[in-house]
Amino acid sequence: MPKEMFDPAEIEAVIDIDHGMPDKVLGPHGTDGPKRCRIGAFMPGAVSARLWKKGSRAGRGLGMRRVHPGGFFEACLEAASGSLRYEIEYRDAGGAAFRREEPYGFPSDLTDFDLHLLGEGRHLQSYEKLGAHPRTCRGVKGIQFNLWAPNARSVAVVGDFNRWTVGAHLMSRVKGFGFWSLFIPGLGTGELYKFAIKSPIDRQIRFKTDPFAFAAELRPRTAAVTCSLKGFRWHDEDWMSARPKWNYLEKPISVYEVHLGSWKVCCERENGFLDYRTLARELVDYAKQMGYTHLELMPVTEHPLDASWGYQVVNFFAPTRRFGNPEDFMFFVDYCHRNGIGVILDWVPSHFPKDGHGLADFDGRQIYAYEDWKKGEHKEWGTLVFDFARHEVRNFLLSNALFWLDRYHIDGLRVDAVASMIYLDYSRRPGEWEPNCYGGHENLEAIDWIRRFNETVHERYPGVLTIAEESTAWPKVSKPIYDGGLGFSMKWNMGWMHDSLEYFSKDPVYRKHHQGTLTFSMLYAFTENFILPISHDEVVHGKRSLLEKMPGDDWEKFANVRLFYGYMFGTPGKKLHFMSNELGQRKEWNCHDSLDWHLLKEDWHGKLNRYVADLNRLYRECPAMHEVDFNMHGFEWIDFSDWRKSIISFVRWSKDYKQMLLFVCNMTPVPRFNYRVGAPRPGFYREILNSDAAEYAGSGVGNFGGVHSEDVPWQGRQYSVSLHLPPLGAVIFSHGL
Repeated sequence: MPKEMFDPAEIEAVIDIDHGMPDKVLGPHGTDGPKRCRIGAFMPGAVSARLWKKGSRAGRGLGMRRVHPGGFFEACLEAASGSLRYEIEYRDAGGAAFRREEPYGFPSDLTDFDLHLLGEGRHLQSYEKLGAHPRTCRGVKGIQFNLWAPNARSVAVVGDFNRWTVGAHLMSRVKGFGFWSLFIPGLGTGELYKFAIKSPIDRQIRFKTDPFAFAAELRPRTAAVTCSLKGFRWHDEDWMSARPKWNYLEKPISVYEVHLGSWKVCCERENGFLDYRTLARELVDYAKQMGYTHLELMPVTEHPLDASWGYQVVNFFAPTRRFGNPEDFMFFVDYCHRNGIGVILDWVPSHFPKDGHGLADFDGRQIYAYEDWKKGEHKEWGTLVFDFARHEVRNFLLSNALFWLDRYHIDGLRVDAVASMIYLDYSRRPGEWEPNCYGGHENLEAIDWIRRFNETVHERYPGVLTIAEESTAWPKVSKPIYDGGLGFSMKWNMGWMHDSLEYFSKDPVYRKHHQGTLTFSMLYAFTENFILPISHDEVVHGKRSLLEKMPGDDWEKFANVRLFYGYMFGTPGKKLHFMSNELGQRKEWNCHDSLDWHLLKEDWHGKLNRYVADLNRLYRECPAMHEVDFNMHGFEWIDFSDWRKSIISFVRWSKDYKQMLLFVCNMTPVPRFNYRVGAPRPGFYREILNSDAAEYAGSGVGNFGGVHSEDVPWQGRQYSVSLHLPPLGAVIFSHGL
């Protein structure tokens, strides 16, 4: 055996976990002799090693020479280096043995084309290459690990399979790029792992979860888990084939926003959570019974802190382990689709937390966040801002969006905190931000990325919704990119939400002074494709539940909630309300507690729940309530000027004008008898819903099924109807279909 097979300096770099190309000395290498190869191996702390050719258990194996006390060994074999498979058994000073098949000698699956696309930020399926993937290489099954860490001095894979020993599985830098690769034979799914990354600055080793991991441990544990997403059998073919033809502009969309951890709790499970499969049956069946068209899930991507509600994400490609594994979540989505329910995910591409095992300071520098503190940190949230100028980060986020649509059949992405992305001065004081190259406060690269995101999603997945949670007056958020818009399908109408709740929270005696607060939103109602949300943010942190926002005694509170819902469902725009609102829950939402389902046994709560279900049914059945939400031709004021009595009336039209619905809302507890309202057309106006009906725990003031119009001109119309308006009531009349 030669005195020295490998360069001592190279060996020293491996021992110090400081080698960017460890395959130069590890694994099989050719020698001058025919059919001979020299093998280098490293196991930190090992004192002896023996080598077996793969599949051979006979004899004592070939003893390897330890050439460095740190655990570096070498041997020479009669074999061609390109086809050799072998195992090495290492022993530590205590005699404990550890045997593994060596990973070196297998090629990376990152092609030049992959690297080119990744470098340009155009690898839309980067989740198929980066991360950990089951792979068969040269007839050998194992896991392929690929990682982006451009500043790292070295990277190693650690896990149960190597006793979390740093250096046992060193990765190699791929062709001088910022990507690292290693194929580990013999590994399968279910393996725990992390990346041990040595910083070029402080030479410290950071243990990081895989940014592209498809699964992760349940908190507080933080390892990634090897996983395959190819085994689940989908049964939603009908839904998926119909979705591209779905015209969301003219369809009813009534969204039930849900926090899976607190919709219901399970005392029989150790962590208290229902699993995805149980949630599928209970939650989806309930949503279907209530008439909702979609579920919007507060973030289910893996996150370490329950109290963040999922908005501080660490594993962007992994559904949280709190409720089960990836296949369980696939079952949940599949079950939704088979029951006619769409699934929208809250998605957070705006920021990420500073947790040590996550994306922050990933390879010793900020590669996912802006390095400039004036752009890179949200002080209000204690999080970091994605660097939208960096190709690899843009690619990471866009691939992540497409991943959920591709692998999990998700129907929509509600993008959180858009305002924080598009404004450089968002939640920053003077001196804490710098203007863009034109002197403005717009984050130009973030805006460019948002447009590319919307363009790509709509092109590749027609029928999928992109929804902006955007709280400012930024123009054309939901308008096409070719028209100068951001390209979202829809935008949350935060102004309507705040104005409406402010109005309804006032004692009815004072509402006459605030009628403009209620009607102001109609001045801009058709500037965007709006969703009208009553979201989780409005029933938490001292804001009180929807029921407790309402003034008066219990009778008035429930009447106000029913009135509010009637007004909301009549107002143009798609609908969203948070779980618990439909129950009339008294306490604020708490992410650690179940909803108060026992309230349904009480008369007022149970009848409110029935009322919401009937409103949803009516909303889905009546074209006039949903066909023309984003155009002024679907809405017409009858009268909003009777502020003294706090009464408003308006009409909704179907697309073909065959159906007309008349909405009249009495915002005070005073019933109004023989109240005259202008009627656009003559004929019979059938009362199809009355929020004050006895079956909803109301007082029963109504119009005995409907009224005929009279030839009495009123409020600019040739005809009119004389109505009995219930106290704190919304009444809906149908004319036509």
